[in-house]
Amino acid sequence: MNTISVRAFGTEAPEADLKQMNIERRETTAKDVEIDILYCGVCHSDLHTARNEWHGTIYPNVPGHEIVGRIAKVGKDVTKLKAGDLAAVGCMVDSCRECEQCKKGREQYCEKGNVLTYNSYEKYLNRQTFGGYSERIVVDEDFVLRVPENLDLAAAAPLLCAGVTTWSPLKHWNVGEGTTVGIVGIGGLGHMGVKLAKAMGAHVVVITTSSSKVEDAHRLGADEVILSTDKEQMKANANKLHFVLDCVSAQHDVNAYLRLLKVDGTLALVGAPEHPLPVAAFSLIPKRRNFAGSTIGSIAETQEMLDFCGKHNITADIELIKIQDINNAYERLLKGDVKYRFVIDMASLKN
Repeated sequence: MNTISVRAFGTEAPEADLKQMNIERRETTAKDVEIDILYCGVCHSDLHTARNEWHGTIYPNVPGHEIVGRIAKVGKDVTKLKAGDLAAVGCMVDSCRECEQCKKGREQYCEKGNVLTYNSYEKYLNRQTFGGYSERIVVDEDFVLRVPENLDLAAAAPLLCAGVTTWSPLKHWNVGEGTTVGIVGIGGLGHMGVKLAKAMGAHVVVITTSSSKVEDAHRLGADEVILSTDKEQMKANANKLHFVLDCVSAQHDVNAYLRLLKVDGTLALVGAPEHPLPVAAFSLIPKRRNFAGSTIGSIAETQEMLDFCGKHNITADIELIKIQDINNAYERLLKGDVKYRFVIDMASLKN
């Protein structure tokens, strides 16, 4: 199979900075879509992978799975999209399509392992996948999303990961009118959880360790804010929430949040702490509470989320950066110094 050379930004080792490099992508096949990348969000997963913090990173590594662009070319059998259309790519670019989960439209839970947008292996070239810190990408049309025209494209990029990662559990646990929902942590994930849960009709309660985030939580749409460092506030809100979305990736006492749940309430973890979180039996047993987890969403869920965001004009709060600033952005990300998502203007790669 023929390949094309593409400019990208990536790293060659865990301790190395990201720098400009050339990568090879496949030529467009019959069902492929070639996308000129306009914007790419910066997810904390990018940093974890680039620095091999989750182990198993394939080098050279080009991160990026919050991709928005415009279609440059389509294969002869492509039916859903055409050149000139806006398009997006999220965390997956393929799956086995044969297992029980894939047949149910749950590619994110592919039993054979889906093909991730970067740090995975594609079946065409039998080589690693490279992400969105690059000038273009080639993806099977079944894994390409449509972007509502009314959305700010740069601010829409984080919807492809942060958006759907919070949307999927909110939908699965039937968040909507008549439900009281807690969002733990106001960062890249949490701020999207607040916006989406509010637009879905829920009564939204932000739970934060920082009094400095109270005002911003209300700006994002929160109806109430609880300071988790205030024992009296936490005690006063015990047994009041139907659902809690825990977006914290640092170590924290999950039992404190479980105690906020009503009978049969669920806490879903979407943050990914490095070490196990101890769960006390009596945080669960007396109220038949559930402690669950959730990953990204399916392709269908992602499109549903994008359409919902288009209808309600929901995007992420972003800081737009040049690709040359990515190493500094990673250092700021470690410090939590961003409100709330970095997005790369990929035009800077051509400068």
